[in-house]
Amino acid sequence: MSSSAATTTSAKIGTQPWKLEGDYFEGCNCDLTCPCTFTEDPDDGECYVTTAWHIQKGNYGNTILHGLNIVGMFNAPGNMLKGPKWKAALYIDEKASSEQIDALTRIYSGQAGGVFCCSYKSYRRDVRYKVGIYRI
Repeated sequence: MSSSAATTTSAKIGTQPWKLEGDYFEGCNCDLTCPCTFTEDPDDGECYVTTAWHIQKGNYGNTILHGLNIVGMFNAPGNMLKGPKWKAALYIDEKASSEQIDALTRIYSGQAGGVFCCSYKSYRRDVRYKVGIYRI
């Protein structure tokens, strides 16, 4: 499990730079620290991980993303970088507009460049954030 008060990532593709700042939480089925973070194989052969983000401040080009919450659920049946393909679901705050959902999907799927790298099935849900607590 990890948590950060300020997670910042930015990348640029074409004319759409993006940046996210906020809180991040992660928990998985590995024994202690997730070896996947260090490009190693998961402890039990596959990784089941849940992540959550509260975007305090963010944008994708001119699309403002402040105050939105996102939960990602992943299954990586083996090493995340070597394959096979991950299965993933992304739960996006129901407060997000269609433009914000498109922006977040591009960022979290890796289409916007940066650290994210998998395709998601996206869902709009009531995702609530309270310091240290997420509720879907």
